[in-house]
Amino acid sequence: MAWSNAPVTSKRSSTTVRARHHAHLTAPRPGDVLKSVSAGPSGEAVALWVAAGDLPEGAGPASRVKPSVPAHVTVHQPDQVLTVRLAGLKVDFPSVQPLPGGRFLVVGARCRWRKNDPERNAFVYDATGAVEAAHTFGDGIEHVQATRDGEVWVAYFDEGVYGNFGWGEADSPAPVGSCGLIRFSADLTRQWRYPSHWEDEWGAISDCYALNVGDSAAWACYYTDFPVVRIDDAVSGWHNEVRGAKALAVAGDRIALYGGYGPDRHRLVVGVLANGRVEVTGKFRLVLPDGRSLPRTAEVVGRGSDLHVFAGDEWSRLGVEDIGR
Repeated sequence: MAWSNAPVTSKRSSTTVRARHHAHLTAPRPGDVLKSVSAGPSGEAVALWVAAGDLPEGAGPASRVKPSVPAHVTVHQPDQVLTVRLAGLKVDFPSVQPLPGGRFLVVGARCRWRKNDPERNAFVYDATGAVEAAHTFGDGIEHVQATRDGEVWVAYFDEGVYGNFGWGEADSPAPVGSCGLIRFSADLTRQWRYPSHWEDEWGAISDCYALNVGDSAAWACYYTDFPVVRIDDAVSGWHNEVRGAKALAVAGDRIALYGGYGPDRHRLVVGVLANGRVEVTGKFRLVLPDGRSLPRTAEVVGRGSDLHVFAGDEWSRLGVEDIGR
């Protein structure tokens, strides 16, 4: 069934834009629970599943899991699904990304400092699902996106920047994510850090709200002033008055910013990058393909020029150039 993307009238807001149905995410086994889903560098959906019995009784998908439980990663294209069983899931609140050679990176959001032995919260699994390597990416991880070549961009929220779980105390090192955004090389060593406010006119990152890693550049929008920045050989940016966006997508000089605070949770703002700022050209509310509101548990991820919308097992997409046209 084809979905129209024409703006429609809503009782709750002036206009809405419908995401377009792309595919369904199929669980690898009956009863499996979706723990994490995101978009990969080629526009694929990458999902991580655990058995319902491996969650605490009565807990939902966002809860912690029992230590080292088996898990499955599924990679979804509209016409095919690849499934790999992982030997054991070693982190809570995971993000998963594909790596070259059929491998996968699974990163946990939380990480404790332990003297001489900090926790490992980034695990590389080979194509058979066995652990190949373990690394420490630090605490307070908000976004993880890998490139086609296996470089990994990691963005941090405020506790990862300023310290928690032992990081940043008198007898421990500064938080790994104190700069707010790090690019790791293909062998997962730190390759680049976002510059400090002394080095960057756009200011330091206190909390990286949105990240989009494309083929030629990475984009971010962060607290406190929410500039939109592009990182390639250097950092360039645009002033931005749209506060609280959690995802962004860019096509040429057109940009879409999704999310906000409170009633703006499902806000979708489109604009152009011109004259050193984001010039807003339209404001909408993003809804599901059938017109229903996005559930609170929905994940919206920007990759290149597309927003990927994950609501339960429904995977929808929306291109920047399709919004408002």
